[in-house]
Amino acid sequence: MSLVQINRTVTVKNDQVVLFNIGFRPFFLGAGIFSVITILAWTLVYSFQVSVSVGLISLFEWHAHQMIYGFSMAVIAGFLLTAIMNWTSIATLHGASLKTLFICWAIPRVLLLFGLRFIEIAALFDFLFFVGLIYGVTAPIVAVRQWKQLGILSKVMLLFLGNLCFYLDAFNIYSNGAFVGIYGGLFLIVSLILTIGGRIMPAFIRNGLEHQVEISNPLWVAMMSLFIFLVFTVNFIFIHDNFITGVSAGLLFALTTYRLFCWHTPGIWKKPLLWGLFASYLFINLGFLLFALHAFTSVSPFIGAHAFAYGGIGLATLSMMIRVTLGHTGRNVKTPPRGTGFLLAVLVLGATIRVFTPLISSEYYRAIIITSQTLWMLTFTGFTLLVGKMLFSPRIDGQEDIQTGKQHVKKPSRP
Repeated sequence: MSLVQINRTVTVKNDQVVLFNIGFRPFFLGAGIFSVITILAWTLVYSFQVSVSVGLISLFEWHAHQMIYGFSMAVIAGFLLTAIMNWTSIATLHGASLKTLFICWAIPRVLLLFGLRFIEIAALFDFLFFVGLIYGVTAPIVAVRQWKQLGILSKVMLLFLGNLCFYLDAFNIYSNGAFVGIYGGLFLIVSLILTIGGRIMPAFIRNGLEHQVEISNPLWVAMMSLFIFLVFTVNFIFIHDNFITGVSAGLLFALTTYRLFCWHTPGIWKKPLLWGLFASYLFINLGFLLFALHAFTSVSPFIGAHAFAYGGIGLATLSMMIRVTLGHTGRNVKTPPRGTGFLLAVLVLGATIRVFTPLISSEYYRAIIITSQTLWMLTFTGFTLLVGKMLFSPRIDGQEDIQTGKQHVKKPSRP
């Protein structure tokens, strides 16, 4: 039985609204706007004691859920729906289906800004969002039998389960569900960054510099890191053995340090989109060190979590959203718009303040938090202004967002 390829061209008329042509457009815009709104809400609640009812979960879990399953999932959705089209050459969700998926993401984000008052409706639409996203990324992968992408797909499915755990806790069904959902979601997103980064960072560095450079990317480091990170995650969430936490986090720190040493070349510091991604890995690596210290000292796990979230996820998402937007609107990723380096630098400053200052002194803790929150909001407000027009406008090279997809169909075998 043989396979034949049937090419089909999917075109989107230029007179239509281009925002829902392809996944990165609405979800990157939504992520930028929502990240500012939800951090503003968190600033009002945490720093200025504005009251919000969150029922059985804590205010910290409410805030973390919005950042992990709201902001971060929007970036993941936009990235995967765009990248999988490139990987498989099959058009992913677009038009009405993409608009529906985006609405399913947006409704819970707005409702949960008011606490858990509308938790039932939020849970329903969050469920629909994950089901739609899983279908949207699975169908093209299965169609071309690109099984190597199943590792990434499995992480999206686990994120769905983590979100479900959070809601089960909110509904008083699973008492530890919020903890499992928050830390499970955080570690899964870090794992996604490490997995995808391991694939793309060496190529980004080689292709992004004017001079030729060789970048080492040992496979054994990636494989060992994946296994040890699994041990770290399962132990921290379910077993709670400090010794295992400390040893596994320490080993991850050593392995990631070596990986960064292999990737490093001085030229990256002249390219904002390269050093932004590299800096995100530095903060993730710092997170491993802080979790190792937490296991054996009085260092709070919240500091390690914010090294992962603010520094690692924040810098990775900002860098990748700008890069993907430039590349998929027909622009040159080697020459990002003015202000890109400034926004990344502001986010680095905010992450540094949020992670390092509490380690030194807690005397001005509220001022530290407000400052870091303000720098985050300034960064993503700047991001939204920087790329907003690009997301609403057609590609500048005249190409369509969705060009050619491929379907594989079975040809009947001869008798």
